[in-house]
Amino acid sequence: MALVEIENLKVYFFTRKGAAKAVDGISFKVAGNETFGLIGESGCGKTTVAMAIMRFVKPPGRIVGGRVSFDGSDLVTLNPETMRNLRGKAISIIRQEAQNALNPVMSIGKQITEIILEHEKVSKDTAWTRARHQLNLVGISEERVKDYPHEFSGGMKQRAMVAIATACQPRFLILDEPTTGLDVIVQRQLLESINDLKTKLHLTSLLISHDLSVIAETCDRVAVMYAGKIVEEAQTVSLYKNPLHPYSKALIGAFPSLKGTKKKLKSIPGAPPLLIDPPAGCRFQPRCNYATEICTSVDPEIRERDDHRVACHLIK
Repeated sequence: MALVEIENLKVYFFTRKGAAKAVDGISFKVAGNETFGLIGESGCGKTTVAMAIMRFVKPPGRIVGGRVSFDGSDLVTLNPETMRNLRGKAISIIRQEAQNALNPVMSIGKQITEIILEHEKVSKDTAWTRARHQLNLVGISEERVKDYPHEFSGGMKQRAMVAIATACQPRFLILDEPTTGLDVIVQRQLLESINDLKTKLHLTSLLISHDLSVIAETCDRVAVMYAGKIVEEAQTVSLYKNPLHPYSKALIGAFPSLKGTKKKLKSIPGAPPLLIDPPAGCRFQPRCNYATEICTSVDPEIRERDDHRVACHLIK
């Protein structure tokens, strides 16, 4: 059963030149204890989806349509106070660039205890004990609980963000590009911490990334986004082995593999469209080698084939 269900979600940013359709009618479900991946090029709308779920979209942006159902409640229509009580307790987010998300004048332990005391009726001593436990969970010594962010490395800051975000044991965790700016060894350590927490806390997660290897390492299912729309969704292994949408094929073909026969990487010609004035029909058609006349005029509907959900006229 789905814990989170996105239905026809639309988020537009209203500018003097028109409405930029950053997220334009996407739908997907995240089952309990599942890690769902959202992947695509920069600017395709992935982070906007996360902001919409958390109700963090600010003017000139606005959620103009659709539902974000969490455990049966529509987050889009909740009053601000109820939504504020859910954030951090039932739903939490880890943003990219932890050095910008952490408070530089507050110790890491204080930042963990603050969220615990905000949402739960416990003593300060209990909150500090839990803060130490949280640091241990993410592989940071509890002796660092009173250290400040500037005393942590980039990888430790990201792990500290994980500790803060999971302090109240939320049911749903959003990870927005959690490995940005980290070297591959630290990325590996962070992903292992996240996978361990998923098991220990029974987390349901949405992982947003442009890195195919990060998605492969952590996600059960994945959806591919392009220019504000989902073009394909499938089990992660199935999508990587047998992508059906031309964009999914091109995205995977542009990524190097350490296994198998060495082959020349293929770039995707052109550039993503402007979301203020996207092309008619399929938004990928100006860059697609398989585009036909119908692709230039009719927006493809989602079709199901071989356990994939694909938005492409080539799929019958």
